[in-house]
Amino acid sequence: MSILELRKLWGNQPLIAAAVGVLIQDETGRVLLQRRGDDGLWGEPGGALEPGEDFLTGARRELLEETGLVCPDLALMPLPDGLQSGPELFHRYPNGHEIYIVGMRAQGTLPASALLDAQPDDSGETLELRWFALDDLPPLSNNANRQSLSVLRARVGLPPLPLEPTPPPPPVGNYLMELRKLVGARPLFAPGANVLVTDAQNRLLLLRHGGTGKWTVPGGSLEPSESFEDCARRELLEETGLTAETLEPLDMFCGPEYRFMYLHGDVVDNVSVLYRAEGVTGRLTLQDGEVLEVGWFEVDELPEDEELSGTLIQDNLKVWKRGQDI
Repeated sequence: MSILELRKLWGNQPLIAAAVGVLIQDETGRVLLQRRGDDGLWGEPGGALEPGEDFLTGARRELLEETGLVCPDLALMPLPDGLQSGPELFHRYPNGHEIYIVGMRAQGTLPASALLDAQPDDSGETLELRWFALDDLPPLSNNANRQSLSVLRARVGLPPLPLEPTPPPPPVGNYLMELRKLVGARPLFAPGANVLVTDAQNRLLLLRHGGTGKWTVPGGSLEPSESFEDCARRELLEETGLTAETLEPLDMFCGPEYRFMYLHGDVVDNVSVLYRAEGVTGRLTLQDGEVLEVGWFEVDELPEDEELSGTLIQDNLKVWKRGQDI
């Protein structure tokens, strides 16, 4: 379901919005910003993904809708700079709708003259478009824009922009389950994180999931205000009793190929960051009900694809296997 459809059922209370920001720079390093129609302040083009959409497709669509421009070299930022998530990315729109933005940043270049051909759509989202130097920015709309522009500023030695204060994070509950009570089995974005854990023999930890009976890696879905890394740490501890000294983001998985239907019919569009755990400590302990068994697997002993819990987990394991070939 789109975020607008969810609003009709959920009201103003916080939603997790899988979204993409688009950072376009000209030949002098200036950044393209839009003056927004909702609050009159400035920000990067971008917005929420459509159901089943991947981040790069969403970035191209949002750029075209909000500026009328096409950027041939548009690409997703490498991790970790490309990731957006965390409690500071809370935003309350003028109409009262509240969100926590999670997702990716895209980047590209266009000549300054491209702005002569800019033609935003008639939605009213864009009041004005202009190039700005990174050391001379206008009043910005929200912390997502401040963080994105701070990424660009860091590359040229400028300090980060100060963030606006945000409300205390809500208590961890079961966000997706609460949404399900309202939307039924219809597809929902499920931003989250998975974790690769290996032992001293470089064997990979897999869990047999109680809901599917198939093998997966530790992981799960974000709660409102969580960062992808916070989610990875929480799910690792809940499902295995283990903690990691560091978590390295390896890849983001998002798009129609990562739609998953559970045995009871609920459908999710996974938006998942894969982490590699280092410095793992603790006693391996199964989560009652959710994890049936655990196993440590050599690279040539991994379960067959049909024994794994969907395309997302299959592709997570491909990332790990590629790392063993280096």
